[in-house]
Amino acid sequence: MKPKITALAITLNEEENVKQYVESLSFADEIIFVDSFSTDKTVEIAESLGVKVLQRAFDNFSNQRNFAISQAKNDWIVFFDLDEIVTPKLEGEIISVTSSETDCVAFYVKRNFHFLGKHIKYGGWQSDKAIRVFNKKHCHYNGLVHERVTAIGKVGYLKERVNHYSYRNFDNYNNKLNLYSKLQAETLYLKNKRPNAYHFFFRPKYRFLWQYIYRLGFLDGKEGFILAYVHAFSVFKRYLQLWMMYRKIE
Repeated sequence: MKPKITALAITLNEEENVKQYVESLSFADEIIFVDSFSTDKTVEIAESLGVKVLQRAFDNFSNQRNFAISQAKNDWIVFFDLDEIVTPKLEGEIISVTSSETDCVAFYVKRNFHFLGKHIKYGGWQSDKAIRVFNKKHCHYNGLVHERVTAIGKVGYLKERVNHYSYRNFDNYNNKLNLYSKLQAETLYLKNKRPNAYHFFFRPKYRFLWQYIYRLGFLDGKEGFILAYVHAFSVFKRYLQLWMMYRKIE
């Protein structure tokens, strides 16, 4: 017997993605968006498609996601982002594993990352995965940015992949990286970490070389170079923002 499933998402100005996202999750018995007061038509479109939308001011990713979990009626949760599209094959596998007698309380889903219209196969993206299916009785989120599911129990892996279309346009992608850098800087500030020359000069360079050379990002052509460059710059931005936080109080 198929258990009831709740699909959750956190949203902010995602009007371009809402329809396709909701359609890909039509197998869910309940879909809930926790929205951070979008100024576009995200809420209007979602509600027209039968989505339950709750408004909550954004403080950090984990709190936003954990609040969403608390609103779910069902134990089995699928928690994909609006730029992740569930394929019919992945849908079938999700229904299969949640319907079976499994000792897993959560499942990793591998992601096919797309950037500038190209499927990125290297640069670390080849092993990109995240827990996207879990039982809420045994799982919660931790971390202010790049938040992760903490699962109390066995975690399995699904075979099918989700398509991840993180790139909408360059400004949008860069804004995402800026937000991540800001939140990471705030985390470091709370830990009393102070930036120095190592963080400004060597950490960004290491990030670029790790992604572009060691993880074979150069095999993705110009798209691989652009990705490595902007991610390296986001590391520099993280420590610049951290430095500015200390400057404000000194």
